[in-house]
Order: sequence, then C-alpha cells, then structure tokens
Amino acid sequence: MTSIGGAGTSGMVDWNLAVATATRLVRPGPEVSRDEAREVVAELRKHAKASERHVRAYTRMLPEGADVHDTPVLVVDRAGWIKANVAGFRELLTPLLGKMQERRSTTPGNAVLSAVGGKVTGVELGMLLSFLASRILGQYETFAPATRELPAGADGGGRLLLVAPNIVHVERELEVSPRDFRLWVCLHEETHRTQFTAVPWLRDHLQGEIQSFLAATEVDPGTFVERLREAAQALAGGRPEGEAGEPAPSLVEIVQTPEQREILGRLTAVMSLLEGHADYVMDGVGPEVVPSVAEIREKFQQRRARGASRLDLALRKLLGLDAKLRQYRDGERFVRAVVDQVGMDGFNRVWTSPNTLPTKSEIAAPADWIARVHRKADS
Repeated sequence: MTSIGGAGTSGMVDWNLAVATATRLVRPGPEVSRDEAREVVAELRKHAKASERHVRAYTRMLPEGADVHDTPVLVVDRAGWIKANVAGFRELLTPLLGKMQERRSTTPGNAVLSAVGGKVTGVELGMLLSFLASRILGQYETFAPATRELPAGADGGGRLLLVAPNIVHVERELEVSPRDFRLWVCLHEETHRTQFTAVPWLRDHLQGEIQSFLAATEVDPGTFVERLREAAQALAGGRPEGEAGEPAPSLVEIVQTPEQREILGRLTAVMSLLEGHADYVMDGVGPEVVPSVAEIREKFQQRRARGASRLDLALRKLLGLDAKLRQYRDGERFVRAVVDQVGMDGFNRVWTSPNTLPTKSEIAAPADWIARVHRKADS
C-alpha cells in the first residue's frame, strides 16, 4: 500500500491501517455501468470548469497571485476521498499527536494507550472515515499535501474533490435532474476554491487558528482514545451516551480549554461564513444555469433536516457534524442579509483582512458587522 505522507505509523495512530480499514468497510456506491461511470466523471469535470466562470462573475472575486488551475479538480471514488482526507488529517494533527505522545508515560491514560496502541486507534479512525466517505459530495481541501496518487496545488495550494458515487447516489435518492444536480454541487465547491484562491491570506489565517487551537489542547491521551472508541462503537451498534443517557460530547468539545473556546468561536464564525457564502452563491447562480434549482434546494434541505437513522444522528453529534449543519444555515442568512443591505461589493469587504471577518456574534447579527466594517470605514 502507498504510505500516507511518509511512514504509516506515528505512535498514536497507524495512518495506513486507518486507510486500509476505511476502504475495506466503506459501503459500495450505486450500481453504474462502466460507460455511465465515464459519463459521470466527464460531466463533473465539465461542470467544474463551467462553475469557475459562473462563480467569479456572481461573486466578483478573482484569483490573486496564482492561477486557479494550480489547485486541481479531482473526481474521486469513496476510497480516493478516504486517502485524501487521511493525508489532510495527518498534516493538521501531527503537532497534537506529537504532544500527546510525549505525555504517554506521565499521564493516567498510559495504560489505556499501551493496550490500545496505534494500530487499534487506526482501525477505529478507519471505521469513522468509512462512515463519512459515503456522505460527502464534494470538498475543497485547504490543507492538502500532495501524494503520488492525489496531486495538490504548489506552495500549499489545495485541491477540489468531487465524490462521484455519492453525487449519483443523492441525485437518484432525491429524484432530481442529474445534469442540474451535478452542476449545483460543483457551484458550491467552486465557491470554496474561489474563496481561497482570491483571498491569499485566508489559508494561512485559518491554519494559524487551527494550530493555535491544537497547541492549547490539554486533553489526556486516554480520554481522546476513549472518545474515538465511543464513536467507533456506535458504528458497530452501540450508543455513544454520557451521563443519564445524554449524548456524549463531540470530539471537539472534549478538548476545549478557555483559550480554545475563544479560538473556536473565531473558527466557527469563519466556517459559517465560508459555508454560508457557498450556499448563497450556488443558489444565486442557480436560476441562470440550473433550471430546477428551486426543486433541488427544497429536496436537499429536507434531506439535511431529516438526517438518517438514530445512529446517524448520534454520530453527527459525536463528530460535531450537527454544528456544520448550523453553519450552512447561519452563514447563509448572514451573507444574504449583508448583500441585501450593501450589495455584493459591500459584502466583499469581508475578505479585506482577518479584522474584517465577522465574529461569532456578528454572524447572528449581520447589522452589527455592517456597522463595524462599513460605517467605520466610510466615516
């Protein structure tokens, strides 16, 4: 097997085993013939290319300093998504895992870690990835180390992933136009690519916030592994619950110091902005190029709200995915309110610097952001 970013094992997690486990356990995609599969890939590539033009024209955002094509568009299957994300997780989590590794011999979690080991943790991570791999439609990987199988942009540039079997699965489930749905998904993901290629400081800012969050982590290794095990057990039919039958805290919630809560508030605001902006753009461009956009949005929103089984809802809570659903909703409301008040060019002041990004409270009160950024700048 191709090693993920070098050696496959780094003490806390056997990354290669995580990939092997996830690819073995992930559910097969929808049945398509070889010709149908080629057609899907070709159409997604075509829509991704067309989305560049549509998104730039609608947002009035243009790449700065680098060609957008330096961040490749990759149409992948579920296994490809797993490999890409393990590489990304490893890139981001290495400082945290190194810190936890140093504490193994001096913390109460040492016995647990000795028993579990990197291989078991790798299996458990693989189980979680197999769950997620059948649900992601597309993703702009901001922190994407290049591998032999999965190229990425130079100098830390990202890559755009479109997960073909998942897109086909959802378009069939919703019974919508395949052509329209595929373009609609591409518009969302292309908006993310445009955000990072048109705003050069955004990637470094986001990475800095994430690394500050991880550096402030004081969770003991045993607790981290136990929470990972609870999520994996849920996939095997268990119930991840805390005291008195309450849902267990998410993987993010267990590692929050006071400093982390402050950082997480800023990260939540940024992610709400990025996700809400992408939703706003995909629907705004839609009427011009996606004839059935209203039907797609209505059915897709119903699907989001409905979720799946009780197990699915429990895992979404444990992994923090319920927070991501709120980010789409709250961020889109913020973008819409600001554009309605000050227009697209006025909204685009949000990309001026980290200081003009909305705070968590401003996401919920767009008028406060307008007052801070516009009235102060215009006075």
